[in-house]
Amino acid sequence: MAYTVKNLATMAGVSVRTLHYYDEVGLLEPAYCGVNGYRFYEEEQLLQLQQILFYRELGLPLKQIQSILGRPDFDKVLALESHRKTLLQELDRKGQLLTTIDKTIEHLKGTKKMEEKEIFTGFDPEKQRQHEQYLVDRYGDDMKQSITKSKKRVKDWTKEKWEQTREEFADICTELVKIMESGLEADSQEAQDQIRRHFKWICQFWTPNRESYKGHTQLIVDSDLRQAYTTHHVELPEFVTAAIKAFADRELT
Repeated sequence: MAYTVKNLATMAGVSVRTLHYYDEVGLLEPAYCGVNGYRFYEEEQLLQLQQILFYRELGLPLKQIQSILGRPDFDKVLALESHRKTLLQELDRKGQLLTTIDKTIEHLKGTKKMEEKEIFTGFDPEKQRQHEQYLVDRYGDDMKQSITKSKKRVKDWTKEKWEQTREEFADICTELVKIMESGLEADSQEAQDQIRRHFKWICQFWTPNRESYKGHTQLIVDSDLRQAYTTHHVELPEFVTAAIKAFADRELT
């Protein structure tokens, strides 16, 4: 059975724009095009898209996914078995995070005392270390000093302050999704107003300049940080990236 690009987009939960982009970069080409120019996809392309979405879910950048899928020795069954193993490991970690959430709720309600060491059970310090190392490798000692200052700055934050900060980030993302879904561009005034909020939010932790703020988008698109944005909308990382670059070019030095 053949599916149009619209049918496939609906079935897979992605946008038509995303499928067009995957075709343009050679990541997922249609099985054939009709005389009217419409793209049509068959089972082989559906399975290919499934692999792409699995790898995106695991945080891989598109170029790396394209390289993996393009290998002559690529085996779908082996890949699925690998995905399964990875997802089981992630499921175990997410289970730990759920337990941490439940314990924290009970602690805040006063129904059950939580030990301080349990507050961070399930979080992955190695991933945070990788994020920090990426920034240091790219921007040098100035970024290392900025990270050190940031850690000192937030060291004494209360739980209420952290919660307020999380809520502010969620609100920024929610507003950006509304703007994106309304059809406005990333460089529109409405989007730029929210990115200004995002920049000020980031400055609570470190103060980026034009280059480092634009560089931060690499983490938003191609690292585990992506999930903080896709929680709100699957295409939000790319929209935020475009909006940040426009903001940085206009307003930062």
